[in-house]
Parts: sequence; structure tokens; C-alpha cells
Amino acid sequence: MSEEKSLNFIEEIIENDLNTGNYKSIITRFPPEPNGYLHIGHSKAICLNFGLAIKYGGSTNLRFDDTNPVTEETEYVESIKEDIKWLGFNWSQELYASDYFDQLFQFAVELIQKDLAYVDDSSSEEIAALKGTPTEPGTNSAFRARTKEENLQLFMEMKDGKYKDGEKVLRAKIEMAATNMLMRDPIIYRIKHAHHHRTANKWCIYPMYDFAHGQSDSIENITHSICTLEFIPHRELYDWFIKSLNIFPSHQYEFARLNMTYTVMSKRKLLQLVNEGFVNGWDDPRMPTISGFRRKGFTPKSIRNFCEKIGVAKRENLIDLSLLEFCLREDLNETAQRAMAVLDPVKLIINNYEDGKTETLQCENGPTELAGKRNLEFSRELWIEREDFMEEAAKKWFRLAPGSMVRLKSAYIVKCESFEKDENGKITTIFCSYFPNSKSGADESGIQVKGTIHWVNAQNALSAEIRLYDRLFNVENPAADERDFKEYINLNSLEIISNAFVEPSLLNAKIEDRFQFIRKGYFCLDKDSTKDHLIFNRTVTLKDTWSKEAKKTD
Repeated sequence: MSEEKSLNFIEEIIENDLNTGNYKSIITRFPPEPNGYLHIGHSKAICLNFGLAIKYGGSTNLRFDDTNPVTEETEYVESIKEDIKWLGFNWSQELYASDYFDQLFQFAVELIQKDLAYVDDSSSEEIAALKGTPTEPGTNSAFRARTKEENLQLFMEMKDGKYKDGEKVLRAKIEMAATNMLMRDPIIYRIKHAHHHRTANKWCIYPMYDFAHGQSDSIENITHSICTLEFIPHRELYDWFIKSLNIFPSHQYEFARLNMTYTVMSKRKLLQLVNEGFVNGWDDPRMPTISGFRRKGFTPKSIRNFCEKIGVAKRENLIDLSLLEFCLREDLNETAQRAMAVLDPVKLIINNYEDGKTETLQCENGPTELAGKRNLEFSRELWIEREDFMEEAAKKWFRLAPGSMVRLKSAYIVKCESFEKDENGKITTIFCSYFPNSKSGADESGIQVKGTIHWVNAQNALSAEIRLYDRLFNVENPAADERDFKEYINLNSLEIISNAFVEPSLLNAKIEDRFQFIRKGYFCLDKDSTKDHLIFNRTVTLKDTWSKEAKKTD
């Protein structure tokens, strides 16, 4: 009998809340800002928030934190929804912080009326200078003593568009000597004359994140507001607003965000990669975005399993990308259809196979009999991998060489008789003989061979473009030091093979269909592909060769 999995610290909190009657059911939320595409780090938060609600019979809201009209676009909203659905989750309600702009405005008015907020005319530089330091208290603004009536009038005028951007802000009146510097009269509203993707030009003042976040949670009766560790200092302010307004007591809990090797997670840095042309868009398969992983051929299950394996902790650490790739291989090995593709082709001619003859062979579709079989046509002329032939066989070489024998996958045993080169010394054709009684599944030849190689039929093979993707950065933590992270970009992160051949069954492949190309790795059909120009992306190699290479250079 397997051991029951231990609870993480958030699950312990939830179970205690439910057992003690603090809540009858839980409500979580996933609150992305629509200013970019979701990345693999967000997948951990998605799996956690939705997973907790599923486990404990609760619900999860998708709430877009759209309080900054300058950086937000509808394109990002749609991509976020698509990514969450692709990961396998459904939200109870689709909500927006902008849904609450009227109510948040009234909350701000209430704080003014309670003498807990004031309008400040100071510039951002002046406000920063008066904040003090972690060891020295701040200084009160000259505008802190304004009356409630004056503050209310000025705030209304801010709302009505009387003032320019940056001319005034609304600040909470807390304590300029507070140990937590976020409590030193934080800004809660600023002026931004900008078009909003949902409210258009209705508003020219917008709430700051710290003001909108907790109150939005409270409005939705969120029981467990789960954030990453950098929001620990914000929790005191989160609680202060809720207490001051006497609204539903949502509570914030923090966990370690996902940091992964050979990539960056900052949206600002990812935007640089896109805008400066280091990658081909947000869904470039080298990007750590969920859409990039999807286009590369990752499966939702592999990402969910990865998030489950790394767990939920209170300490930051760097997770090896190889663990994610392990989860992927584990899934693809069971689910990916098998196919044959030759990436660096050289012609193989079987001298004693009848010219013009074709034969239908059967080949396994997957790792078990349940996957079934597919038909492959076999003929006198085939394409094989150039690396499967060696002019002078090395020790322990079990593939083709003059005089050596191998089995052609799901076909016959062949023996190399001779080969031809072009004027540059490059092998152009390999000539073999085959043993008619050595057919796979009905081998009566008695011949024992140690090597098996794959092939495609030259008569009906399809031309294909193969994109071999590798890690975008050549160091584990490209953002670890003061150097520009772009200096660590792997210049060999994409190799394009334009002259590959694949078996004809792949003409029916659909976008994002996943295949194991026998002996070459896992691949998927790219969205740029057409019937006349097939394009396959390498999802992951069959084995973790990268970590082995890294150990050699240590």
C-alpha cells in the first residue's frame, strides 16, 4: 500500500480553516496582469490555485489585474485564457480589476472620509526622498495635513481630469516611521490619461496594485489569496486596507515562485527578447512561455506533473530544466505516435531487391500493442541517416560499414557491399544486399545482428523542414550577475534542416501532433507547416544529453 502524500503548508492551512469552520468552502483566484504572455513560472501558480480548489471542492476565479492601461492589451488577455485552458483548467468566473473601478473609487473616498488618505502634490522624486531608508524614518509630506474636505474635492477633480499625469497622487495616511517601508504612506491612486482596453476613456485615475489587489480579493470573497514570496512585505498593507475598510477578510499566503535553469522569467526581459529579434515572437519554442512550450510540443500533463514534483515551498531555489524534460519524456514515451524520419539523408540501394517492386510492412505505432500498427511501403531505394554509415568501421561499431550487417527497422537485414562518393569525397550512395528470409516478425535467416537503423522509402518519402531547438541560454542562470543577460544567449539554439525526409503517413499530421521519430527524438508539427511544406519542431531529445555535456565542462 502506497504512502499517502504529505500536505504542503498551504494545504495544511486550508484543511485547518475548513475543519475549524473558518470557511465552508474555499475560493482561490489566478490574477495575471495582461501585459505579456504567461511563462512556465505562472504554470506553478495556475496549477496551485486551480488544483487547491479542485482538491477541496472550491472554485477559482480568473481575474485580470488590468490597472495599468499603458502596458495592457486584449491580445494578452486572450493568450492567457488559451494557456489556462490548454493546461486543463476552467475558471468559475472571468473577472477584471477594472470591473471594480467604481467600487475601488468609493473605497478610496471612504479612506479620505476616515482621514486615512490624502492628495499629495509632490513629484515622484520628492515622495521618494521623503520615504527615508530602512534604518531611518520618513518625513511627512507638506500636504499630509490637508483637511478631509479639501482632499475629497481634489480627488474628485483628479477623477474629472483637471490635472495632468503626475501632478497629484492619492496616498494612504499610515505611518512615515513604519519599519515596513511599504507602509510609509503608499500611493494608492495615480493620474494616467491613457486609453484602457476595457473601460476606454472613462477613467483618467487608476488604482495602484497594492490598493486594487486586496480589495478585489475581498469583493470576490477570496478565502486564500496565494502569492509568491516577493509579496511578503505587501501583506501588512493588504491587511491594513481590508481592516480600514471593514470588508471581507481575505488573507494572503506566500510560496516560492518557480525559477528554472537556462532561462529568464522576467516579463521585461522576455519582451526584450521579442522586440530585439532574438526570438521569433512570444510563442517561439525557445521561449519559456506556455505558448512557446506548447508550440515546441510539450504536453499539458508533463507541465502539471512537473509542477507537482517541484512542490510548494517557502524557500526560493533554482529548478533544473532537465526535470521538466524528464516529465515530458515520461509522458511522450507513452502517448507519442512513432514514425520514421531521416534528417541527414544518404541513399541506400538494395542491389538484389527487385527494381520497381514495393512491399507493405507493418510497424509499431507506440510502446505497447495497444498503440496498434501502421503500414509502411518498402522498396529497393531507401533513405538512411548519414551517421549510420562509417567508411572505416570503428571498434564496437554496430551500424553500416563495408561488409557489416544491420537490420532495417521493421524490415530486413541488409549487408553493405560498396559505396560511392562525389568529387568532394562525400558519400552519395550505399549499396547493400538483403536477406529475403530475414523479415521482421518472420525471420528465418538465423542471422544475428547487433544494430538496427531506421529508414524511409525513397519512392514516397515526404520532404520536410526540421527545426532543432536547444536551450536559449548557455549558462544555468543568465540573470545571476550584473552582466546583460543577452550576452549569455546560445547562438546555436536553433538549427534548421531543410532536406529531411519523413514517412508519408505524416502528411495527415495536425498542428501540435506529437511523434517520436525513431532514434532521433520527439517532434511535433509546427503551426507554420502546410501540406506542401511540412515543418516539425524537435520537442526534446530521447535522452538528457545536455546535462552530460555540462558535466564534462565542469
